[in-house]
Amino acid sequence: MNRPHARNSLGKVFVNELFSVLEQLRFDEQVRVVVFKSQVKGVFCAGADLKERAKMDDAEVGEFVRRLRNLMDEIAALPVPTIAAIDGYALGGGLELALACDLRVAASSAKMGLIETTRGLLPGAGGTQRLPRCVGIGLAKELIFTGRQVDGEQAASMGLVNHSVPQNSEGDAAYQRALTLAKEILPQAPFAVKMGKLAINKGMEVDIASGMAIEGMCYAQNIPTRDRQEGMAAFREKRPPQFTGK
Repeated sequence: MNRPHARNSLGKVFVNELFSVLEQLRFDEQVRVVVFKSQVKGVFCAGADLKERAKMDDAEVGEFVRRLRNLMDEIAALPVPTIAAIDGYALGGGLELALACDLRVAASSAKMGLIETTRGLLPGAGGTQRLPRCVGIGLAKELIFTGRQVDGEQAASMGLVNHSVPQNSEGDAAYQRALTLAKEILPQAPFAVKMGKLAINKGMEVDIASGMAIEGMCYAQNIPTRDRQEGMAAFREKRPPQFTGK
């Protein structure tokens, strides 16, 4: 993300650009992991563009927030693992974008918060649903009700991010840690990872019995793959597997 004059805030043009990129990523079979990062030092995403929103009437605000919610849903629905590299401020919609990712890595100095209540708003792009799944209902309510900001270490301790790392002189410590995490994922069977993500995401939306059925359907799709056969052959032959995603 590189909108320096507006601290990567989510304006109409920027949101349209993100939709366009997601459309390309969804159908690119060469993509194994997606990392969301910022090119603007000290900020991941400052949230919605409130200067732009101030010029909208009520109907336009409602439509734009719906589009923001759709954007986060599109990020969550990408078939490959996604990692948010939070090297600076991730506030409001910026944190909601990170919450839409599968994994989050933050610099210890990063600042995160769903601060909408401090602006007379409430999280409208999925934050009220995704935050409780990370930190639990009680803590999610506390963070949203107070609009509190937390740093990377606090976020890691409450489960908001997977990893917190000390910031480096370049200001990209979270991105570097996200790359390391991505490289751990890359050697694994792509289709199996895809089905694992689908089983988790869909299973969380239903009761455990239905979730087990979803897992069974995902597993059944993986059985006839070449990658599964390659994994078994590599195990027998005591060699690293060479997965192709087929």
